[in-house]
Amino acid sequence: MKNTLISIIVPCYNQAQYLDECLQSVLQQTYIDWECIIVNDGSPDDVGIIAKKWQAKDLRFKYIEKENGGVSSARNVGIGVAQGVFILPLDADDKIGMNYIEKAVIAFEENNSLKLVYCRAEKFGDEVGSWNLPNFTLQELSSDNLIFCSALYKKSDWELIGGYDEKMVTGLEDWEFWIALLKNSGEVFKLEDVGFYYRIKTNSRQKDLKNSERKELFEYLSIKHADFFVVQKGSFIALEQEIKLLKKESFKNISNKRIALKVFLKAFFKLDFFK
Repeated sequence: MKNTLISIIVPCYNQAQYLDECLQSVLQQTYIDWECIIVNDGSPDDVGIIAKKWQAKDLRFKYIEKENGGVSSARNVGIGVAQGVFILPLDADDKIGMNYIEKAVIAFEENNSLKLVYCRAEKFGDEVGSWNLPNFTLQELSSDNLIFCSALYKKSDWELIGGYDEKMVTGLEDWEFWIALLKNSGEVFKLEDVGFYYRIKTNSRQKDLKNSERKELFEYLSIKHADFFVVQKGSFIALEQEIKLLKKESFKNISNKRIALKVFLKAFFKLDFFK
């Protein structure tokens, strides 16, 4: 895989102020067989001017403009024209470590069963420190997203699952994509080195997500991937029965505790009003 082309997809909407940092981290990669496709998702800022500056600096940078359609749409457009065997999505306000792609490619070379390679991560910006996510299992994935967007996978797998879901405009599209990619087969490998840097900002799409929007997204995920959630968590009927049983047992335990407390107090204090 020494000469295998990697396509880095950078969608950009209102993130021009961070784009130089992001693209500098791409340019510094120890793995040199890459192309970086910057997708201007109808952004009103200066992303086009900045992207063209990087094109002039290195021909491996490419630039696309499209009407605004959300991050899933932007990624799909970029991946659609990508020439690489592997895809690495990278948001325009984040960064990658200089050895990340090289080590991820080696991991794929050593294990043909891999579908996804990611790494340890750190936060920067308004908050700094390690970003400690649970280790990957399908069971954990059924409860929450535990892999950030910048993980390496094969373009052929993107094609098989139909790409990123463009209906999920408000958020959680990464979680849905990982479920679609991994629910039926394939292994995941986590590099022990820090290779991804996640920018923390006061305002972000996830922080601004309303409860009503989150509820709609959860319902959409539950329907689209009902097979996955039933396998990992059991049927909805079984869950309902389990909850009823737990409530019943809790009530029984509380009642028994009240009786025991009443007996104790009566014996200890010998008070008649406990009769």
